[in-house]
Amino acid sequence: MAQKNSHRLVWVTTFIGVLLVSVVTVFAFSFGKYEKLKINGNSATIPVAALADGKAHFYRYDDGGKEITFFAVKAADGTFKTAFDACDSCFKSRKGYEQQGDKMNCRNCNQKFAIGRLGPNATGGCNPGYLPSQVKGTTISIRVDDLKTGARYF
Repeated sequence: MAQKNSHRLVWVTTFIGVLLVSVVTVFAFSFGKYEKLKINGNSATIPVAALADGKAHFYRYDDGGKEITFFAVKAADGTFKTAFDACDSCFKSRKGYEQQGDKMNCRNCNQKFAIGRLGPNATGGCNPGYLPSQVKGTTISIRVDDLKTGARYF
């Protein structure tokens, strides 16, 4: 009788372990780094309100099987910055950036870039690849053609 209960305990423990691993895996892939991107015609849009927290939000655009990733963040001065999650120098590592306070940190070479200085004048080297965007009312709009220019990084 004790041996039968021991076998049951092993099976129940194994089942619970497999179930927990499955749940964690589903959540890890469902709630990863990249948020859902809305495409309206020839533009991708992000609600301004989604960036109110001042944290970098990462997005993914699927260009016919080619995954192009970028981030959007609200700078301390209230402007919105968008950039590819890659740069001219480290893009081959495919590590991208992470936010550290008011800076974006290259996860490959550990260089840090002030969020407020990201833009068309901060390009080349390890700077996050500039991605043009416009604020239109309550959304940030990015042209799909501009997103596609980032394909070379990915």
